[in-house]
Amino acid sequence: MAGGAPAEHGPATGGAGAAPTKPAPATVAAALVRAHDAPGPTLVLRLDHLPRGALALGGELAWLRRALAGTPYAGIGKIALYGPCGPYGAAAHPARLDYRFVQALPAGGFDFRAGCGHSLLACVVADGRPGPVTVRAVTTGDTVLCEHEPQQGAYTLSFLRAPTAPGTLPTGRPVDLLDGTPVSLVRYGNPYVFVDARHLPGENLRERLEGLRAHAARLLGHPPRSALPKIAAFTAGSGGIAVRALTVGGWHPRLALTGAAALAAAGALEGTVVPPVEGEVRTPGGTVTVSTGPDRVRVHHKRAELLERLVLPWRVHATA
Repeated sequence: MAGGAPAEHGPATGGAGAAPTKPAPATVAAALVRAHDAPGPTLVLRLDHLPRGALALGGELAWLRRALAGTPYAGIGKIALYGPCGPYGAAAHPARLDYRFVQALPAGGFDFRAGCGHSLLACVVADGRPGPVTVRAVTTGDTVLCEHEPQQGAYTLSFLRAPTAPGTLPTGRPVDLLDGTPVSLVRYGNPYVFVDARHLPGENLRERLEGLRAHAARLLGHPPRSALPKIAAFTAGSGGIAVRALTVGGWHPRLALTGAAALAAAGALEGTVVPPVEGEVRTPGGTVTVSTGPDRVRVHHKRAELLERLVLPWRVHATA
């Protein structure tokens, strides 16, 4: 190249005094996937395709988000990283993936402790392998079986843990009082707070839920401004159960996939504030379908689509 510009790859080969060559900027292949009931799309990254030395921690992800400024993907709030876990087998032995979720927080920074079922499904769709896929959610410890529903063009996600397993009630109690309000705290998919809307009269439902969530965060050892625990209010009657839930930054348009699983798990436990839940759950954005078994909770008819594949810049942050 004219002017003695350095080569893109490899060390400088000039004679004495030649300027050192700068390595080419690192890039990473990514996918943008939208689950139909999620508040926004997920940026999906494959762990074994990251640049050498990448840790995908706060500094690197913050730079990645800044690199998206001024694009249609600026301000993306959900990042999912995944990779193969063991060999892929035949249909009798589903493909296995490891998955890690990162929630970008409105005030800046990231929460690395939360889970997101819609982003988990986004990884399965981005990976594109046919047949059932078993996903190990590293951040929450859940194992989720994703099975395609050919006639529906959707997926059933089965959380492979008995609702009655130890740890589903993090305080050991089916009901706790938060600021005088009876709630059930459930850890299934994500930590959740469920409260009967009859105990929250008035017009400021969101403010009241945010206050209860902060109380629950302190009780469970989470920073009050973190993404956890999640919270939802429900009403139950002859027409079934209806739910309204908060997500990071406001109301969830429907119900988080982990929220649907946690709600069904809560309903399967004796003594919680949640009645038994089976079939359709009504939300402001439509219905969500759940079912429970002795060893799992299923969320049915979940759809997600690949919007675009991207190549993005990546800055590796060196550590001492």
